[in-house]
Amino acid sequence: MKKISLILTVIFALLIMLTSCKKDKEVIKADIIPQNFKVDIPSSISNSSKANKSDNLDGGEIYGHLTTFIAVGENSAEIVESIMRAIREYDLDQAMSFSYTSDDDGRTKSVVIVENSTFEGQNWEYQLTTTDEDGGKAMQIFWNNSPVKGISIFNPYNFNRSETDEWSDENTMYRIDYSEAGTYYDAEMTVYISGLKLPDNTIGDNRFAMETLKMFAGKKGDIVDVFGNSNHPNATLFDENTVGFNWAFVAAGNETSDIGVAEVGLPPSNLNSTDRTEILGQYSIHDVFYNELIAEGSSQTEIDIYLVNTSPPGYFTNGGFLIAGTSPGSSYDAIQSSMESLTPYNPVTVSNLTISFKTMQLYN
Repeated sequence: MKKISLILTVIFALLIMLTSCKKDKEVIKADIIPQNFKVDIPSSISNSSKANKSDNLDGGEIYGHLTTFIAVGENSAEIVESIMRAIREYDLDQAMSFSYTSDDDGRTKSVVIVENSTFEGQNWEYQLTTTDEDGGKAMQIFWNNSPVKGISIFNPYNFNRSETDEWSDENTMYRIDYSEAGTYYDAEMTVYISGLKLPDNTIGDNRFAMETLKMFAGKKGDIVDVFGNSNHPNATLFDENTVGFNWAFVAAGNETSDIGVAEVGLPPSNLNSTDRTEILGQYSIHDVFYNELIAEGSSQTEIDIYLVNTSPPGYFTNGGFLIAGTSPGSSYDAIQSSMESLTPYNPVTVSNLTISFKTMQLYN
């Protein structure tokens, strides 16, 4: 399973870099840098420590893993928000360029901040780009202030060449799109992750390791809607010959009461569909489990054991997964209604997700 702490290690390298480059000014132009760059997701549906564990693979474990995958996406966005806050603190808010030697890998990193950039057909007030001494890009941030909107793309490898682990390498990329310019949500973000390394899938839960993710989160009032897909190309359930699934999900949580509701589908990684009924219905946890168990020749008694908590949706409290299929009470009505209007992404598109930096006209 993906270790959330490994994602967050890049924050410390960034903060060290920004601290070492603080400008000699007493007045900080705090209004230039957005104060927020992420949507907070209620911990009921985003918490790696609350993944359900049982002796048998059942619906509760599938829902439990979902909170971990959502937490991976949210923590990626926290990295970006930490970067933006460091920029605010150290007043790196005007056109400038400088270099520094990283305390982590001893390599020279270059930082360029420009005004009036373009990327993906849009004009941006500011662009910050950080590169390694060999030209490898570590980070690009594009942002506007009125209304607040931005894109951040980063590659942890080019921040710290000396730190490697089993989960990421030079091909691992993260991207967060954030906006307060929408017409429905107060704030929204889309998180993209690609190129996570796949560890040995014969060890423990490693077969569920995630390679790519695309996740949307939108906040309106106290309700946070979340939907997306994470791809697990080595995942198997009961039939070892059926390999590769998306965790395709829709969810909603209440920020104040910290309760949540979610529906999960397990479509094959190569499914090419945007049909909600197909992704979450035909490939519901219950139907995928049932069909594989029947194909394996399991008895009805055995099937019943595995089908525990497979009926949609799943309900969550601040303690994690609670129960599936039957609502615990009317307090869930509003978030369940909101969740039912959401649809995951096309599984094959997420499975083949790639993330790229801006390459042409790098600084303008």
